[in-house]
Amino acid sequence: MDCHFGVINTRDKRILVEAGLEASGVHLIPNAIYPLPAMTGYFPEELVLYPVRAIRRKNIGEAILLSLYLRPGQCLGVTQPPNSQIDMGSYQDWQIYVKKNRLNFHFDVGRHYDYSVLVGASASMITTSIAEGFGFTFLEPWTAGKVLWGRRLATICKDFEGDGVCLDFLYDRLDVPIDWFDAGQFLETWQRTVMQTAEILGHCVTQEKMKHFTASLARDGLMDFGLLNERCQRQVLSHLLSDPGAKKHLTSLNPRILFPGAKDDMSEVLENNRSIVTANYGEKNYREQLLSIYERVIHKPVHQRLDKQVLLDAFFDLERFSLLKWGAYEG
Repeated sequence: MDCHFGVINTRDKRILVEAGLEASGVHLIPNAIYPLPAMTGYFPEELVLYPVRAIRRKNIGEAILLSLYLRPGQCLGVTQPPNSQIDMGSYQDWQIYVKKNRLNFHFDVGRHYDYSVLVGASASMITTSIAEGFGFTFLEPWTAGKVLWGRRLATICKDFEGDGVCLDFLYDRLDVPIDWFDAGQFLETWQRTVMQTAEILGHCVTQEKMKHFTASLARDGLMDFGLLNERCQRQVLSHLLSDPGAKKHLTSLNPRILFPGAKDDMSEVLENNRSIVTANYGEKNYREQLLSIYERVIHKPVHQRLDKQVLLDAFFDLERFSLLKWGAYEG
């Protein structure tokens, strides 16, 4: 246990120190970013690319929601299917939903086209993920001259923004009215999942605490789309597809769900972010940071202790307790 620890973001460093580790024995070493390959190639439509495996925490339902705001002639493509059985049911049901509703959304585009061609052909990229370790998706698009669109993860993005990367056009939550889905069923599932997870982790959730967090989920009759399970997300999507005024109302609640380039010239942001990512997260800078850490590890013995319960509690955060991450898929 008397060893040094390396972390890829300041969130994890803070949590480990709060759990008892010596700060001098916890070292921040962000991942290196390599420029995305981009080749000229053919794609039949103007592509908005989501370069991920379609696992549940990537929040595919929200990516489908963003596809409803594409310009005519555009489509949204996810590159790869999940490679874990636990994510397959959700993935297959989203495929069925997209096909049934004839949406401009394509799965598995990375199976039919070389990734470098997809990057080169894409007009922009998106992210709707609800949880990340490092957050490559917030940095890589800029290396290929692509604007990023979608959900900002504050605990991850603040590191990049501290270095000067501009992400202030992304949204932190996507508020939807609670009468657009079965809120009673959602709350019942959410509470049950919280209690089951708490029992597994040995975490005590009192009725008072449960009542507090249940009440805080909905703000002024609105709830973050990223907290919902797939069943409720499909109910929201179906409402958007069936009610002519719903899309405009959702935009008024969440103006940042619109593609940032639709209203602003992004050329300055593109150049700013590209240069900062290249300078701060390139291979040369990574090597220098790593050698510096090795030097400190060699010359600084540490005596460590870690409170595992503090560590568990830090990640069992009911304010961001999404059923996509913690709940079983229920169809």
